[in-house]
Amino acid sequence: MTEGWEEKPLGDVAKLRQGKFVKAELFADEPSGVKVFSFYGGSSIRGYVDFYDYEHRQPFITCRGSNCGLAFLTEEKASVSNICMAIEAENEILNDFIYYWALSSSFEDVISGSAQPQITAKDLSKKEIAFPDSKDEQKAIAEVLSSLDDKIDLLQRQNATLEALAETLFRQYFIEEAEDDWGEAPLDKVAEYLNGLACQKYPAKNPVERLPVLKIKDLKGGLSESSDWATSKVPAEYIVENGDIIFSWSASLLVKLWDGPTCVLNQHLFKVTSALFPNWFVYQWTKHHMERFIAIAETKATTMGHIKRTDLAEAMVKIPDRATLVKMEPVFAPLHTKIITNNRQIATLKEKLDALLPKLMSGELRVSLELTDA
Repeated sequence: MTEGWEEKPLGDVAKLRQGKFVKAELFADEPSGVKVFSFYGGSSIRGYVDFYDYEHRQPFITCRGSNCGLAFLTEEKASVSNICMAIEAENEILNDFIYYWALSSSFEDVISGSAQPQITAKDLSKKEIAFPDSKDEQKAIAEVLSSLDDKIDLLQRQNATLEALAETLFRQYFIEEAEDDWGEAPLDKVAEYLNGLACQKYPAKNPVERLPVLKIKDLKGGLSESSDWATSKVPAEYIVENGDIIFSWSASLLVKLWDGPTCVLNQHLFKVTSALFPNWFVYQWTKHHMERFIAIAETKATTMGHIKRTDLAEAMVKIPDRATLVKMEPVFAPLHTKIITNNRQIATLKEKLDALLPKLMSGELRVSLELTDA
């Protein structure tokens, strides 16, 4: 054990409190009226309610289902559902420190159940937690890590604003104020929609020449340690870089600017490129048609809704003359570029956080209290 640190069962230093069940009809989808308090249903906000259980930001883990054992932090004045377990610090330990401990920990040793994984308060209370005796050191560790989290959060919020602004401007320029004499072409003639590989046919042959496989689920959750690997010796067009436009055309339909590391494009995903038009143009037009694509997918009489290439061919794009498009470039290109730049900064910050987290939470790397007080 690191000097100045001790280890105790979690139940000795924290109160474990399972969340509550709330009927769906009591939620508001957006903050409205008196229903302005966030209610977490596992990994995200389930909706908004007219009460809250926690005044301050509260660490919790999911204690049931596929995300069992993942750690999260609520906003201020929030509540959690009955598939979550709040971990409330008591006396010897700080809430913020507990959050980063939970974030750095594996809970596999306290997960029970096969059909439905779960964590009980009894089992969780026995899990050992290591922490500095000094609350000042706990605070210093949490401040170092939260400063990175805050920077990530700021950039993510900025990107949400930039995405909304770009979408609003696109609608104004290309839908509401489109000229009658503009040309028109199908989406699949404006850009190439390259379907991914059946990556199981391209297994990694060694630990060096390999890349993670980008699948549908990764567009929302990101790549992880459990991601599949493929050889890096695939045709170059199937390599996905940060900033590429990726379109999931099956199951969960969405389009996004890829914000993760270099990877290999799996089947059921399109990589969208164009030799004729700028990336912001094809990205915004693909986004514009997403509502229609989702509606088409929902009509499929299969368990996994999808669209076909014929749907791309029927999605029309209004094309201004070249001079007008050039004039629009300074409006849209900087927004598009800034989003990608922010995503790359976020990726760098996450790498730093991932590297620091286990070292700080184990005591391998100590924080200078004098430096944090400066």
